[in-house]
Amino acid sequence: MVLTGSAPGRVARAPVSRGRLVLRRFLRKRLAVAGLVVIVVMYAVAFLAPLFSPWTYASQDPSAYLSPPGPRHWFGTTQIGGDVFVQTMHGLQRSLTIGLLVALVSTGLAALVGAAAGYFGGWTDRALMWLVDLLLVLPSFLILAILSQWLRHQGWLMFVLMLAAFLWMITARMVRGLTFSLREREFVKAARYAGEGPWRIIGRHILPNMASLLIVDATVNVGTAVLAETGLSYFGFGVQAPDVSLGTLIRDGAPFALTSPWLFLPAGLLLILGVLAVSFAGDGLRDAFDPAGGRS
Repeated sequence: MVLTGSAPGRVARAPVSRGRLVLRRFLRKRLAVAGLVVIVVMYAVAFLAPLFSPWTYASQDPSAYLSPPGPRHWFGTTQIGGDVFVQTMHGLQRSLTIGLLVALVSTGLAALVGAAAGYFGGWTDRALMWLVDLLLVLPSFLILAILSQWLRHQGWLMFVLMLAAFLWMITARMVRGLTFSLREREFVKAARYAGEGPWRIIGRHILPNMASLLIVDATVNVGTAVLAETGLSYFGFGVQAPDVSLGTLIRDGAPFALTSPWLFLPAGLLLILGVLAVSFAGDGLRDAFDPAGGRS
């Protein structure tokens, strides 16, 4: 806000941009900042830490079967001599990557479908909302379980697309409602009268005005996707051997949780820490983008 006044000695202050205002609000949320730092550190450690280990996630040490943590194997070994530390880091890589990709795909799809339905209206709106309603009532877990045999041979990227296919519908409805309002605003009408095409208007004028919703939705979807991947992998419907994720590590280590806790605890603790960090960061972003959220 610019201070205007005739009082002597008062200095006009430059207006604060929305980006700076959002950043200032976010930095006031200590838990949110801590959550973001934890996410970045976890991602960096997951990719860099295995470089300092002589083992790979698929290698085996025939001299150490089910060994507890020690100098040779920092997190211990599995029943067949696999290094738990490297496996856990690789599983963290896979789970975080799946969560990030699912969030990007699902949020992007929600933005595209919701904005198209709200802007074009008519039969386009009815057809897209019928698709949204259909997917909302379908049991996603059952469908993924039925398709699991096919997914086993398609790789984890196909698993990402299947997860993303069931995470975008609610956000698409929210984007549609906001688009109904935005398409009647003066700047959208001016762009339309200037001859800009519908998709150009959606991309340049409508979606940027709901960036806060989309950013928060993508952040929340990271945690949701990581939990979904872990649960599905735990039941054998997600990431398949020889690849590993946090879900497969928890599944394989659960029977030994009391006798050999090093097989179970690292992946479980990283899962809890990662989901909490994403949740805190998402709450902070939501409050930062909220026009009524805190002082400026």
